[in-house]
Amino acid sequence: MDDPIVARLDELESRLAFQDDMIETLNETITRQDREMARMELRIKALADKLQDLAESASMPGGSAGHEIPPHY
Repeated sequence: MDDPIVARLDELESRLAFQDDMIETLNETITRQDREMARMELRIKALADKLQDLAESASMPGGSAGHEIPPHY
């Protein structure tokens, strides 16, 4: 084999190894971010449900403890 061909083949193998490593790193990052987003979505849903419950109880007559007269009056 010619020396330039060997050098070119070595360069291509090096680039391929670098790309394989980069793909693996990106895949791990995407997987981690996907899990994190799923947890965040669950927390947002729970907060939205809690906010909805608070809004409903505040709009009901006598539903909010802040508007009641304390028992010692």
